[in-house]
Amino acid sequence: MSANWRLSCQLAWRFRRSRGQSGYTSFISASSTVGIALGCFVMILLLSVMNGFERELKDRLLAVLPHGELIAVSPEGIQDWRTQVAQLSADSRVQYVAPITKMAAMVRNAGKMSAVEVTGISPDFARASRISLMTDSQHWQRFADNPNSILLGKGIMRKLGVDVGQKVQLLMPQQGDVSSFKPPKSVWFDVAGAAGIGGELVDNHLALVHLDKASDILGVASGAQGLEFGFSDPYRAPYLMRELGMAFEQYVYISDWTRTHGHLYQDIQLVRAVVYLALTLLIAVACFNIVSTLVMAVNEKRREIAMLKTMGARDNLIVRAFMLQGLFNGLIGTAFGVILGALVAWKLSALAKGWETLTGITLLSGDIYFIDFLPSQLNPVEVLLTAAIALGLSVLATLYPAFKAARIEPAKVLGH
Repeated sequence: MSANWRLSCQLAWRFRRSRGQSGYTSFISASSTVGIALGCFVMILLLSVMNGFERELKDRLLAVLPHGELIAVSPEGIQDWRTQVAQLSADSRVQYVAPITKMAAMVRNAGKMSAVEVTGISPDFARASRISLMTDSQHWQRFADNPNSILLGKGIMRKLGVDVGQKVQLLMPQQGDVSSFKPPKSVWFDVAGAAGIGGELVDNHLALVHLDKASDILGVASGAQGLEFGFSDPYRAPYLMRELGMAFEQYVYISDWTRTHGHLYQDIQLVRAVVYLALTLLIAVACFNIVSTLVMAVNEKRREIAMLKTMGARDNLIVRAFMLQGLFNGLIGTAFGVILGALVAWKLSALAKGWETLTGITLLSGDIYFIDFLPSQLNPVEVLLTAAIALGLSVLATLYPAFKAARIEPAKVLGH
Protein backbone atom coordinates (compact mmCIF):
# COMPACT_ATOMS: atom_id res chain seq x y z
CA MET A 1 0.00 0.00 0.00
CA SER A 2 1.40 3.42 -0.98
CA ALA A 3 2.02 6.20 1.53
CA ASN A 4 -0.92 8.21 0.17
CA TRP A 5 -3.34 5.33 0.72
CA ARG A 6 -1.98 4.68 4.21
CA LEU A 7 -2.45 8.34 5.07
CA SER A 8 -5.98 8.28 3.62
CA CYS A 9 -6.85 5.25 5.76
CA GLN A 10 -5.44 6.91 8.88
CA LEU A 11 -7.39 10.10 8.25
CA ALA A 12 -10.59 8.14 7.57
CA TRP A 13 -10.20 6.19 10.79
CA ARG A 14 -9.39 9.33 12.80
CA PHE A 15 -12.40 11.16 11.37
CA ARG A 16 -14.61 8.16 12.14
CA ARG A 17 -13.38 7.82 15.75
CA SER A 18 -13.18 11.55 16.43
CA ARG A 19 -14.61 12.57 19.80
CA GLY A 20 -15.76 15.84 18.37
CA GLN A 21 -18.41 14.06 16.29
CA SER A 22 -21.93 14.91 17.39
CA GLY A 23 -24.20 12.29 18.90
CA TYR A 24 -26.71 12.66 16.07
CA THR A 25 -24.01 12.01 13.48
CA SER A 26 -22.90 8.92 15.40
CA PHE A 27 -26.51 7.70 15.51
CA ILE A 28 -27.00 8.15 11.76
CA SER A 29 -23.68 6.38 11.13
CA ALA A 30 -24.69 3.43 13.31
CA SER A 31 -28.10 3.34 11.58
CA SER A 32 -26.48 3.01 8.18
CA THR A 33 -24.30 0.14 9.41
CA VAL A 34 -27.26 -1.68 10.97
CA GLY A 35 -29.41 -1.09 7.87
CA ILE A 36 -26.80 -2.54 5.52
CA ALA A 37 -26.26 -5.52 7.83
CA LEU A 38 -30.02 -6.14 8.04
CA GLY A 39 -30.43 -5.91 4.28
CA CYS A 40 -27.60 -8.37 3.60
CA PHE A 41 -28.86 -10.75 6.30
CA VAL A 42 -32.44 -10.84 5.00
CA MET A 43 -31.39 -11.09 1.35
CA ILE A 44 -29.11 -14.08 1.97
CA LEU A 45 -31.74 -15.74 4.15
CA LEU A 46 -34.62 -15.35 1.69
CA LEU A 47 -32.53 -16.32 -1.34
CA SER A 48 -31.40 -19.44 0.52
CA VAL A 49 -35.05 -20.32 1.18
CA MET A 50 -35.87 -19.86 -2.51
CA ASN A 51 -32.89 -22.07 -3.39
CA GLY A 52 -34.22 -24.65 -0.93
CA PHE A 53 -37.65 -24.64 -2.54
CA GLU A 54 -36.12 -25.03 -6.00
CA ARG A 55 -33.95 -27.90 -4.78
CA GLU A 56 -36.92 -29.69 -3.22
CA LEU A 57 -38.96 -29.11 -6.36
CA LYS A 58 -36.30 -30.83 -8.44
CA ASP A 59 -35.06 -33.51 -6.03
CA ARG A 60 -38.35 -34.39 -4.34
CA LEU A 61 -41.36 -33.48 -6.46
CA LEU A 62 -39.83 -33.93 -9.91
CA ALA A 63 -38.08 -37.11 -8.80
CA VAL A 64 -41.52 -38.63 -8.22
CA LEU A 65 -43.66 -36.97 -10.88
CA PRO A 66 -42.95 -37.68 -14.55
CA HIS A 67 -41.29 -34.83 -16.44
CA GLY A 68 -43.48 -35.43 -19.46
CA GLU A 69 -46.20 -37.68 -20.88
CA LEU A 70 -47.41 -38.84 -24.27
CA ILE A 71 -51.02 -40.06 -24.08
CA ALA A 72 -52.52 -41.81 -27.10
CA VAL A 73 -55.46 -40.06 -28.78
CA SER A 74 -56.85 -43.44 -29.80
CA PRO A 75 -58.71 -45.35 -27.05
CA GLU A 76 -56.70 -48.38 -28.13
CA GLY A 77 -53.61 -46.87 -26.46
CA ILE A 78 -49.96 -46.83 -27.54
CA GLN A 79 -49.36 -49.30 -30.36
CA ASP A 80 -46.48 -51.71 -29.72
CA TRP A 81 -45.45 -49.74 -26.65
CA ARG A 82 -42.63 -52.12 -25.70
CA THR A 83 -40.79 -51.34 -28.96
CA GLN A 84 -41.44 -47.63 -28.43
CA VAL A 85 -40.00 -47.80 -24.91
CA ALA A 86 -36.86 -49.54 -26.17
CA GLN A 87 -36.31 -47.01 -28.96
CA LEU A 88 -36.93 -43.93 -26.83
CA SER A 89 -34.73 -45.24 -24.01
CA ALA A 90 -31.78 -45.15 -26.42
CA ASP A 91 -32.01 -41.34 -26.56
CA SER A 92 -29.20 -39.95 -24.38
CA ARG A 93 -31.40 -37.07 -23.21
CA VAL A 94 -34.05 -39.45 -21.86
CA GLN A 95 -33.40 -40.76 -18.37
CA TYR A 96 -36.26 -43.24 -18.33
CA VAL A 97 -39.43 -44.21 -20.23
CA ALA A 98 -42.27 -46.19 -18.67
CA PRO A 99 -45.76 -47.25 -19.83
CA ILE A 100 -48.75 -45.85 -17.94
CA THR A 101 -52.52 -45.83 -17.95
CA LYS A 102 -54.26 -42.97 -16.16
CA MET A 103 -57.81 -42.42 -15.03
CA ALA A 104 -59.78 -40.25 -12.63
CA ALA A 105 -61.74 -42.06 -9.93
CA MET A 106 -63.24 -41.89 -6.46
CA VAL A 107 -61.93 -44.13 -3.71
CA ARG A 108 -64.41 -45.13 -0.99
CA ASN A 109 -64.00 -46.68 2.41
CA ALA A 110 -66.57 -46.96 5.21
CA GLY A 111 -68.83 -44.33 3.68
CA LYS A 112 -66.03 -41.82 3.11
CA MET A 113 -64.92 -40.84 -0.39
CA SER A 114 -62.00 -38.99 -1.92
CA ALA A 115 -61.10 -38.06 -5.48
CA VAL A 116 -57.88 -39.60 -6.79
CA GLU A 117 -55.84 -39.70 -9.95
CA VAL A 118 -55.14 -43.38 -10.56
CA THR A 119 -51.98 -44.27 -12.48
CA GLY A 120 -51.36 -47.77 -13.71
CA ILE A 121 -47.67 -48.65 -13.61
CA SER A 122 -45.67 -51.75 -14.35
CA PRO A 123 -43.34 -53.02 -11.60
CA ASP A 124 -40.96 -54.17 -14.34
CA PHE A 125 -40.51 -50.57 -15.60
CA ALA A 126 -40.77 -48.71 -12.29
CA ARG A 127 -37.75 -46.61 -11.35
CA ALA A 128 -36.04 -47.69 -8.16
CA SER A 129 -35.33 -44.08 -7.17
CA ARG A 130 -38.96 -43.12 -7.59
CA ILE A 131 -40.21 -46.06 -5.55
CA SER A 132 -37.70 -45.47 -2.74
CA LEU A 133 -38.91 -41.87 -2.42
CA MET A 134 -42.61 -42.73 -2.51
CA THR A 135 -42.91 -45.84 -0.33
CA ASP A 136 -40.89 -48.30 1.70
CA SER A 137 -39.61 -51.62 0.38
CA GLN A 138 -42.15 -53.78 2.24
CA HIS A 139 -45.14 -51.89 0.83
CA TRP A 140 -43.66 -51.96 -2.65
CA GLN A 141 -42.98 -55.70 -2.49
CA ARG A 142 -46.54 -56.32 -1.31
CA PHE A 143 -47.80 -54.23 -4.23
CA ALA A 144 -45.59 -55.98 -6.79
CA ASP A 145 -46.66 -59.45 -5.63
CA ASN A 146 -50.42 -58.75 -5.78
CA PRO A 147 -51.83 -57.73 -9.19
CA ASN A 148 -55.04 -56.54 -7.52
CA SER A 149 -53.33 -54.25 -5.03
CA ILE A 150 -53.22 -50.46 -4.78
CA LEU A 151 -50.83 -47.92 -3.25
CA LEU A 152 -52.70 -44.92 -1.84
CA GLY A 153 -51.36 -41.50 -0.98
CA LYS A 154 -50.63 -40.96 2.69
CA GLY A 155 -53.08 -38.07 2.85
CA ILE A 156 -55.88 -40.20 1.37
CA MET A 157 -55.25 -43.00 3.87
CA ARG A 158 -55.46 -40.53 6.76
CA LYS A 159 -58.59 -38.93 5.37
CA LEU A 160 -60.44 -42.20 4.79
CA GLY A 161 -59.01 -44.04 7.81
CA VAL A 162 -57.57 -46.82 5.66
CA ASP A 163 -54.97 -49.27 6.96
CA VAL A 164 -52.63 -51.56 5.05
CA GLY A 165 -54.34 -54.86 4.22
CA GLN A 166 -57.85 -53.44 3.99
CA LYS A 167 -59.95 -53.37 0.85
CA VAL A 168 -61.12 -50.13 -0.79
CA GLN A 169 -63.60 -49.53 -3.56
CA LEU A 170 -62.61 -47.59 -6.65
CA LEU A 171 -65.45 -45.91 -8.56
CA MET A 172 -64.80 -44.82 -12.15
CA PRO A 173 -67.29 -42.91 -14.33
CA GLN A 174 -68.54 -44.49 -17.57
CA GLN A 175 -69.49 -42.56 -20.66
CA GLY A 176 -72.93 -43.16 -22.10
CA ASP A 177 -75.05 -41.54 -24.77
CA VAL A 178 -76.95 -38.33 -24.15
CA SER A 179 -80.24 -40.04 -23.27
CA SER A 180 -78.83 -42.53 -20.78
CA PHE A 181 -76.76 -42.52 -17.65
CA LYS A 182 -74.40 -45.34 -16.79
CA PRO A 183 -73.57 -46.09 -13.18
CA PRO A 184 -69.88 -45.83 -12.24
CA LYS A 185 -67.75 -48.91 -12.64
CA SER A 186 -66.78 -50.38 -9.28
CA VAL A 187 -63.57 -52.31 -8.60
CA TRP A 188 -62.22 -53.51 -5.26
CA PHE A 189 -58.52 -53.34 -4.47
CA ASP A 190 -56.31 -54.56 -1.64
CA VAL A 191 -54.38 -51.71 0.00
CA ALA A 192 -50.71 -52.72 -0.24
CA GLY A 193 -49.33 -49.64 1.47
CA ALA A 194 -48.95 -45.87 1.56
CA ALA A 195 -47.11 -43.73 -0.96
CA GLY A 196 -46.16 -40.07 -1.10
CA ILE A 197 -43.43 -37.51 -0.54
CA GLY A 198 -44.73 -35.73 2.57
CA GLY A 199 -46.56 -32.83 0.91
CA GLU A 200 -50.32 -32.86 0.60
CA LEU A 201 -50.15 -31.56 -2.97
CA VAL A 202 -49.24 -35.09 -4.11
CA ASP A 203 -50.26 -37.28 -1.18
CA ASN A 204 -53.94 -36.26 -1.29
CA HIS A 205 -54.48 -37.37 -4.90
CA LEU A 206 -52.10 -40.25 -5.49
CA ALA A 207 -53.14 -43.82 -6.28
CA LEU A 208 -51.03 -46.47 -8.02
CA VAL A 209 -52.33 -49.73 -9.44
CA HIS A 210 -50.89 -52.34 -11.79
CA LEU A 211 -50.71 -51.36 -15.45
CA ASP A 212 -52.55 -54.45 -16.69
CA LYS A 213 -55.38 -53.89 -14.23
CA ALA A 214 -55.82 -50.21 -15.14
CA SER A 215 -55.72 -50.93 -18.87
CA ASP A 216 -58.25 -53.72 -18.46
CA ILE A 217 -60.63 -51.43 -16.55
CA LEU A 218 -60.44 -48.73 -19.25
CA GLY A 219 -60.46 -51.20 -22.13
CA VAL A 220 -57.05 -50.18 -23.50
CA ALA A 221 -56.36 -52.97 -25.96
CA SER A 222 -52.64 -52.28 -26.39
CA GLY A 223 -52.02 -52.54 -22.67
CA ALA A 224 -50.73 -48.98 -22.13
CA GLN A 225 -52.56 -45.71 -22.62
CA GLY A 226 -49.38 -43.61 -22.75
CA LEU A 227 -45.72 -43.22 -21.92
CA GLU A 228 -44.15 -41.16 -19.15
CA PHE A 229 -40.67 -39.67 -19.43
CA GLY A 230 -37.92 -38.48 -17.17
CA PHE A 231 -35.01 -36.29 -18.28
CA SER A 232 -31.62 -35.56 -16.79
CA ASP A 233 -32.55 -31.86 -16.98
CA PRO A 234 -36.23 -31.51 -16.06
CA TYR A 235 -36.26 -27.81 -16.98
CA ARG A 236 -35.84 -28.76 -20.65
CA ALA A 237 -38.93 -30.97 -20.51
CA PRO A 238 -41.27 -28.63 -22.50
CA TYR A 239 -38.84 -28.47 -25.45
CA LEU A 240 -37.97 -32.18 -25.38
CA MET A 241 -41.58 -33.32 -25.08
CA ARG A 242 -42.62 -31.26 -28.10
CA GLU A 243 -39.77 -32.76 -30.11
CA LEU A 244 -40.58 -36.33 -29.06
CA GLY A 245 -44.33 -35.86 -29.48
CA MET A 246 -44.06 -34.40 -32.99
CA ALA A 247 -41.82 -37.27 -34.07
CA PHE A 248 -44.03 -39.97 -32.54
CA GLU A 249 -45.56 -42.51 -34.93
CA GLN A 250 -49.19 -41.99 -33.85
CA TYR A 251 -51.32 -39.12 -32.65
CA VAL A 252 -50.69 -38.35 -29.01
CA TYR A 253 -51.48 -35.67 -26.45
CA ILE A 254 -48.28 -33.98 -25.27
CA SER A 255 -47.91 -32.86 -21.68
CA ASP A 256 -45.06 -31.93 -19.34
CA TRP A 257 -44.69 -31.03 -15.67
CA THR A 258 -44.76 -27.28 -16.35
CA ARG A 259 -48.41 -27.59 -17.38
CA THR A 260 -49.48 -29.21 -14.12
CA HIS A 261 -46.94 -27.97 -11.56
CA GLY A 262 -45.11 -25.23 -13.46
CA HIS A 263 -46.70 -22.54 -11.29
CA LEU A 264 -44.51 -23.72 -8.41
CA TYR A 265 -41.31 -23.01 -10.35
CA GLN A 266 -42.68 -19.71 -11.67
CA ASP A 267 -43.64 -18.61 -8.16
CA ILE A 268 -40.13 -19.39 -6.90
CA GLN A 269 -38.53 -17.33 -9.67
CA LEU A 270 -40.97 -14.46 -9.14
CA VAL A 271 -40.28 -14.33 -5.40
CA ARG A 272 -36.53 -14.49 -6.08
CA ALA A 273 -36.76 -11.45 -8.40
CA VAL A 274 -38.91 -9.54 -5.88
CA VAL A 275 -36.44 -10.34 -3.09
CA TYR A 276 -33.52 -9.06 -5.17
CA LEU A 277 -35.34 -5.85 -6.04
CA ALA A 278 -36.86 -5.10 -2.63
CA LEU A 279 -33.78 -5.87 -0.55
CA THR A 280 -31.42 -4.10 -2.94
CA LEU A 281 -33.61 -1.04 -2.43
CA LEU A 282 -33.46 -1.63 1.34
CA ILE A 283 -29.66 -1.68 1.21
CA ALA A 284 -29.74 1.43 -0.98
CA VAL A 285 -31.89 3.25 1.59
CA ALA A 286 -29.43 2.24 4.30
CA CYS A 287 -26.62 3.62 2.13
CA PHE A 288 -28.40 6.97 1.96
CA ASN A 289 -27.64 7.23 5.66
CA ILE A 290 -23.96 7.05 4.70
CA VAL A 291 -24.53 10.15 2.56
CA SER A 292 -26.15 11.94 5.50
CA THR A 293 -23.39 10.84 7.87
CA LEU A 294 -20.59 12.01 5.61
CA VAL A 295 -22.27 15.30 4.74
CA MET A 296 -22.59 16.08 8.45
CA ALA A 297 -19.04 14.87 9.03
CA VAL A 298 -17.76 17.18 6.28
CA ASN A 299 -19.57 20.13 7.88
CA GLU A 300 -18.12 19.27 11.28
CA LYS A 301 -14.58 18.80 9.91
CA ARG A 302 -14.40 21.88 7.69
CA ARG A 303 -11.59 23.41 9.71
CA GLU A 304 -9.59 20.19 9.84
CA ILE A 305 -9.99 19.79 6.08
CA ALA A 306 -8.94 23.37 5.48
CA MET A 307 -5.86 22.93 7.66
CA LEU A 308 -4.91 19.74 5.83
CA LYS A 309 -5.17 21.51 2.50
CA THR A 310 -3.01 24.40 3.70
CA MET A 311 -0.42 21.80 4.76
CA GLY A 312 -0.32 20.47 1.20
CA ALA A 313 -2.99 17.76 1.16
CA ARG A 314 -4.27 17.20 -2.36
CA ASP A 315 -7.94 16.93 -3.26
CA ASN A 316 -7.63 13.21 -4.08
CA LEU A 317 -6.31 12.58 -0.56
CA ILE A 318 -9.39 14.26 0.95
CA VAL A 319 -11.69 12.37 -1.44
CA ARG A 320 -10.12 9.02 -0.55
CA ALA A 321 -10.25 9.76 3.18
CA PHE A 322 -14.00 10.44 3.19
CA MET A 323 -14.75 7.64 0.76
CA LEU A 324 -12.92 5.23 3.05
CA GLN A 325 -14.72 6.64 6.08
CA GLY A 326 -18.08 5.84 4.49
CA LEU A 327 -16.81 2.54 3.17
CA PHE A 328 -15.93 1.47 6.71
CA ASN A 329 -19.65 1.58 7.53
CA GLY A 330 -20.43 -0.50 4.45
CA LEU A 331 -17.69 -3.02 5.21
CA ILE A 332 -18.74 -3.47 8.83
CA GLY A 333 -22.44 -3.76 7.97
CA THR A 334 -21.80 -6.09 5.05
CA ALA A 335 -19.49 -8.32 7.07
CA PHE A 336 -21.94 -8.69 9.95
CA GLY A 337 -24.93 -9.19 7.65
CA VAL A 338 -23.24 -11.71 5.36
CA ILE A 339 -21.73 -13.77 8.19
CA LEU A 340 -24.94 -13.84 10.23
CA GLY A 341 -27.10 -14.51 7.16
CA ALA A 342 -24.86 -17.38 6.02
CA LEU A 343 -24.85 -18.98 9.49
CA VAL A 344 -28.63 -18.75 9.93
CA ALA A 345 -29.32 -19.92 6.35
CA TRP A 346 -26.99 -22.89 6.89
CA LYS A 347 -29.02 -24.09 9.90
CA LEU A 348 -32.40 -22.62 8.96
CA SER A 349 -34.23 -25.93 8.49
CA ALA A 350 -33.14 -27.15 11.94
CA LEU A 351 -33.97 -23.78 13.52
CA ALA A 352 -37.42 -23.77 11.91
CA LYS A 353 -38.07 -27.33 13.11
CA GLY A 354 -37.04 -26.39 16.63
CA TRP A 355 -39.31 -23.33 16.55
CA GLU A 356 -42.26 -25.46 15.43
CA THR A 357 -41.60 -27.96 18.22
CA LEU A 358 -41.25 -25.20 20.81
CA THR A 359 -44.28 -23.10 19.85
CA GLY A 360 -46.52 -25.63 18.12
CA ILE A 361 -46.88 -23.24 15.16
CA THR A 362 -46.54 -24.80 11.69
CA LEU A 363 -44.51 -22.59 9.38
CA LEU A 364 -45.36 -24.49 6.18
CA SER A 365 -48.58 -26.42 5.79
CA GLY A 366 -48.61 -29.47 3.56
CA ASP A 367 -52.17 -28.54 2.54
CA ILE A 368 -50.77 -25.52 0.66
CA TYR A 369 -47.18 -26.37 -0.28
CA PHE A 370 -45.68 -29.48 -1.82
CA ILE A 371 -43.48 -29.87 1.28
CA ASP A 372 -44.23 -29.50 4.99
CA PHE A 373 -40.89 -28.12 6.19
CA LEU A 374 -38.83 -24.97 5.57
CA PRO A 375 -35.97 -25.76 3.15
CA SER A 376 -32.76 -23.79 2.80
CA GLN A 377 -29.74 -24.06 0.52
CA LEU A 378 -26.87 -21.60 0.83
CA ASN A 379 -25.38 -20.51 -2.50
CA PRO A 380 -21.86 -19.02 -2.17
CA VAL A 381 -22.27 -17.12 -5.44
CA GLU A 382 -25.36 -15.33 -4.13
CA VAL A 383 -23.56 -14.54 -0.87
CA LEU A 384 -20.72 -12.92 -2.82
CA LEU A 385 -23.21 -11.10 -5.06
CA THR A 386 -25.05 -9.73 -2.02
CA ALA A 387 -21.78 -8.51 -0.52
CA ALA A 388 -20.79 -6.93 -3.85
CA ILE A 389 -24.14 -5.12 -4.13
CA ALA A 390 -23.86 -3.75 -0.58
CA LEU A 391 -20.25 -2.62 -1.01
CA GLY A 392 -20.95 -1.15 -4.44
CA LEU A 393 -23.86 0.91 -3.14
CA SER A 394 -21.74 1.98 -0.15
CA VAL A 395 -19.01 3.27 -2.47
CA LEU A 396 -21.55 5.16 -4.58
CA ALA A 397 -23.00 6.75 -1.45
CA THR A 398 -19.60 8.22 -0.51
CA LEU A 399 -18.93 10.03 -3.79
CA TYR A 400 -20.98 13.19 -3.28
CA PRO A 401 -19.81 13.94 0.31
CA ALA A 402 -16.18 13.13 -0.58
CA PHE A 403 -16.10 15.50 -3.55
CA LYS A 404 -17.91 18.11 -1.48
CA ALA A 405 -15.14 17.88 1.12
CA ALA A 406 -12.49 18.29 -1.59
CA ARG A 407 -14.13 21.51 -2.80
CA ILE A 408 -13.74 23.25 0.57
CA GLU A 409 -11.69 26.44 0.19
CA PRO A 410 -9.25 26.95 3.11
CA ALA A 411 -9.27 30.74 2.79
CA LYS A 412 -13.01 31.01 3.35
CA VAL A 413 -13.05 28.55 6.24
CA LEU A 414 -9.96 29.74 8.14
CA GLY A 415 -10.68 33.38 7.41
CA HIS A 416 -13.62 33.24 9.80
